[in-house]
Amino acid sequence: MKTYKFKINGNEYNVDINSVEGNIADVTVNGAFYKVEMDTPVAPVAPVAATPVQAPVVAAAAPAPAPAAGAGKAVTSPLPGVIIEVSVKEGQAIKAGQKVAVIEAMKMENEIQASFDGTVTAILVHKGDSVLEGAEIVKIA
Repeated sequence: MKTYKFKINGNEYNVDINSVEGNIADVTVNGAFYKVEMDTPVAPVAPVAATPVQAPVVAAAAPAPAPAAGAGKAVTSPLPGVIIEVSVKEGQAIKAGQKVAVIEAMKMENEIQASFDGTVTAILVHKGDSVLEGAEIVKIA
């Protein structure tokens, strides 16, 4: 589901696109449901597969070289929603269970936590981004 905020003639509209089949979109505008007919059909988007949760990585005794930017395992979104907070920075060392982002889904805030220790090598979303279930949020090496 994608969420958009519009301002038309000074009036604010919150529009959620719930689903699209062919040229018919099921949308919610400020809490009211509508079926909208579009001029041209929209090609279906393949869902993103969720990445399995990995066991925590055991820290090495000797210091490891700095991970390459963008390298490592991804922390993924457990459900579709809107990113309302990114809680880490690139290069930051984090522990398993530490909050990396907060996503709003169905009017609830959900913490996304790292499933293993490491260093953040890439932040793949920004505040306000709409994400699907399984979308990569950050990479940790």
